[in-house]
Amino acid sequence: MDGPIRLPNPNPAASGWRQRTLKTAIDCVGIGVHSGRRVNLTIRPAAAGHGIVFRRTDLGRDIAARFDNVADTRLCTVLADPAMQSVRVGTVEHLMAALSALAIDNALIELDGPEIPILDGSAAPFVFLLDCAGSVALDTPRQVIEIRHTVRVAAGEAWAELRPLGPAARAADPVLQIDLSIDFTAAAIGRQSASLRLTPDSFRHDVAPARTFAHAAEVDQLHAAGLARGGSLDNAIVVDGDAILNPGGLRMNNEFASHKLVDAVGDLALAGGTLHGRFVAHRPGHALNNRLLRALFADPTAWNPVANDPLVAAA
Repeated sequence: MDGPIRLPNPNPAASGWRQRTLKTAIDCVGIGVHSGRRVNLTIRPAAAGHGIVFRRTDLGRDIAARFDNVADTRLCTVLADPAMQSVRVGTVEHLMAALSALAIDNALIELDGPEIPILDGSAAPFVFLLDCAGSVALDTPRQVIEIRHTVRVAAGEAWAELRPLGPAARAADPVLQIDLSIDFTAAAIGRQSASLRLTPDSFRHDVAPARTFAHAAEVDQLHAAGLARGGSLDNAIVVDGDAILNPGGLRMNNEFASHKLVDAVGDLALAGGTLHGRFVAHRPGHALNNRLLRALFADPTAWNPVANDPLVAAA
């Protein structure tokens, strides 16, 4: 796909779905889980139509948060400047998930390093930051992408689909329903599933606290590959066979599947608009999630931009 998606720009007065941004800027400091580097992060309000943009303040370059700017999906989602591929921002998925779940359409995210801080390994700290900053509605309609027919991608036993939910014009708000399952050989994980109708409250209370995870046997391999240099039991669940090595154990019974759901929300937030449809997957990952968005927008019959106020259209 060449260039960004261009969705209709209807008269704001005719739309009940408003774009949102932050009321005020908010910042934090943390460590990148893969780089191990200390990073200063600031999330700032942005004007309608700005979208989510990452700014590398140390390099003076901006990268739009879009699926076609994804350059790497090994253990996290990495965005790259299309004009300068060496300029990258990694581990964007947890922050993107929080922004998407809280319906923040426009923000400028400044950081002085190559990676978003991992914080506690979940999306919950980012939800907390965004809640503290607050949000405000803008006088411009949201860009809503309605799934028209099923799109599927697969890799071995893993697969992911985007399915229609019915006309968006019949819904008071865009709906993203997520249903996924995972299957790991490690006995501590095994088979799990997670489901969510994405709303601020459901995300905040049901899945945001779920942390990223790793296998103890793979840690040395990750270090050799230049990854997980900032990882620890403070920001990831570490599994060894049937054992959870974190002293505090798990936060929820299906924490592993719930974290995969958080990752999916963050990866799908790179669509360039708010999805109205259903995501169904088995053993999903960052690579598969990104392939799914690329497959969706490669088929112009699979999606439809919703430009009208659904309540007006249904009247």
